[in-house]
Amino acid sequence: MDYIRITKDNIDREHICCAMSGTQALAKKAWMKDRFDEGLVFYRSIERGKCFIEYIPAENAWVPIKADGYLFINCLWIAGSMKGHGYSNDLLDYCVKDAEAQGKKGICILSSAKKKKEFLSDPKYLAYKGFVPADESDCGITLLYLPLCPDAALPQFKECAKHPQIDEPGFVIYYTDQCPFTYYWVPRVAQAARENGIPLKTIHITDKETAQNLPAPVINYALFRDGVFITHAIQTDKKLLELAGRS
Repeated sequence: MDYIRITKDNIDREHICCAMSGTQALAKKAWMKDRFDEGLVFYRSIERGKCFIEYIPAENAWVPIKADGYLFINCLWIAGSMKGHGYSNDLLDYCVKDAEAQGKKGICILSSAKKKKEFLSDPKYLAYKGFVPADESDCGITLLYLPLCPDAALPQFKECAKHPQIDEPGFVIYYTDQCPFTYYWVPRVAQAARENGIPLKTIHITDKETAQNLPAPVINYALFRDGVFITHAIQTDKKLLELAGRS
């Protein structure tokens, strides 16, 4: 398989592999354009499909972590017919070689404590590739890292991410444009909540500093209910109605 690097020079004419297209992809592309000068790197397969890696210096990642000197993988996604051909290895190798060339301490990524969770990378695969746990949030989301130099300080969650909770009644969704699924589903969920009298507040995060200090380990999407973290998995309108007991 051959791969192409998406840059600010070609992003307007290249697809970005996500399942969402159209306006949703444009929102994601706009987010990416603002990150390229901060070191964002995006590789995808030449063949069209869900096969890509996106990473950035951890200091500029939209996650509440302390990981100076690391690269952070926003997303490593291989799906559908692309799975089972070793493409994850290829894409991860790009990141590792880049980290080594930049003299980085290592690479970190969000995963889960045991079995794979939706929208997070597979912990078994990452362990096979040498990633080990660095920190874990109360909600079972883990920060894994691949060390590239000896005695480097471990990446860590900030306390706000390690113990996710807020002081807000009802449902609250924090979200960004980093994932195009949020552009599609958050307005539909909000409409369903209004139509069914479900208290819901949506908070669109549009800057790095806010994202790096939010009370959840995953900032693309974080759903709370009465102050308690529920999930990082992007909910459909039907799923929200089920959570609210209105299905």
